[in-house]
Amino acid sequence: MLTQTTSRVLEPSDLDAALAVLDREPVVNAFVASRVRVAGLDPWRLGGEMWGWYEDGTLTSLCYAGANLVPICATPRAVRAFADRARRAGRRCSSIVGPATPTTQLWRLLEPSWGPAREVRARQPLMVADRMPADIAPDPYVRRVRKDEMETIMPACVAMFTEEVGVSPLAGDGGLLYQARVAELVGSGRSFARVDEHGKVMFKAEIGAATDRVCQIQGVWVAPEHRGRGLAAPGMAAVLRYALADVAPVVSLYVNDFNTPARRTYHRVGFRETGAFTSVLF
Repeated sequence: MLTQTTSRVLEPSDLDAALAVLDREPVVNAFVASRVRVAGLDPWRLGGEMWGWYEDGTLTSLCYAGANLVPICATPRAVRAFADRARRAGRRCSSIVGPATPTTQLWRLLEPSWGPAREVRARQPLMVADRMPADIAPDPYVRRVRKDEMETIMPACVAMFTEEVGVSPLAGDGGLLYQARVAELVGSGRSFARVDEHGKVMFKAEIGAATDRVCQIQGVWVAPEHRGRGLAAPGMAAVLRYALADVAPVVSLYVNDFNTPARRTYHRVGFRETGAFTSVLF
């Protein structure tokens, strides 16, 4: 039994305690919770380590350290401990992302040794919906992407990622990991698109992280030549319908605060703001 404040790398035997922390904020923690429920706490399967912070022997805060560094239910003291551990290990992640307050504090502590960042997105509203909109009809042409349509959906996914993040997902390993992730979403029936008669994607989105309590829509994109034509709101309503019917009773997403058209669309479809994330991109 740990009887003092301390941090350590969690082990598979700590799974129940970690899930108890994650379940305290199911919407905020959806990304990490979905991974842990599938992979447990084994670092190889999880794709990173899970750090735990203990107060009087009780696990109270977590930090996922993989491709992203994600503070979870992190108190100020826990953030300082996670920052110390991250500083000693050196930066291995491509971003720090999580609830705005602890993520901002974590970055403030790490910036002297890890900085500068390529970009800091200080406020990304976190939004949720649990019912269909009354006045936006789902686009009947938005459907699940078939497994034999990888060549159709992949260019749209690359374009969305590059536009959103500012770098191509094909860099580094030639896109192998990114293509595998897209294929995983297509194969699990969580990739959706409207495709025109020429086989070009007009609108797309995916249901990424998912637990039995909440799922998260990601990768929302309208082809540039179709923007301003009213495709986004009906498209989002279609994906929301799939999500509520097939995945979870609450649907979430987060969006850049400067993306006024997207925020307006999500509000129209019935999403409401419940908090904010911060992302630090390297």
